[in-house]
Amino acid sequence: MVKKKIVALSTYLSELAVHGIQEKKGEDIVRLDLRNIHTSVADYFIIASANSATQVKAIADSVEKEIYKATQADPRHREGFESADWIILDYFDVVVHIFKTEKRHFYGIEELWGDAESTNYQSA
Repeated sequence: MVKKKIVALSTYLSELAVHGIQEKKGEDIVRLDLRNIHTSVADYFIIASANSATQVKAIADSVEKEIYKATQADPRHREGFESADWIILDYFDVVVHIFKTEKRHFYGIEELWGDAESTNYQSA
């Protein structure tokens, strides 16, 4: 008998998003687990940095591709492609934030959600 581990969809989506970021060499990848924070708007925030607007867009495209390939799901909302300083991909329970490095430090999302459990990932 083969035992299969059941993983919540939001956890799976967050893992796919991290993989998409790693594929395009995103930096400082962090997954914030917001499930135990009662005022949170999602289960997970995925946050990553990039060195240029071109790389921010490439990472966002990679995340969308990885999630679509595995689930046929498109983001409910996507924002920021015009300037590509900060792109948000909203998958309901998983929100992906891709920043140009200087913008990430300015907005400090990790500090705003300091009560969340965080997991750091390396670039691929």
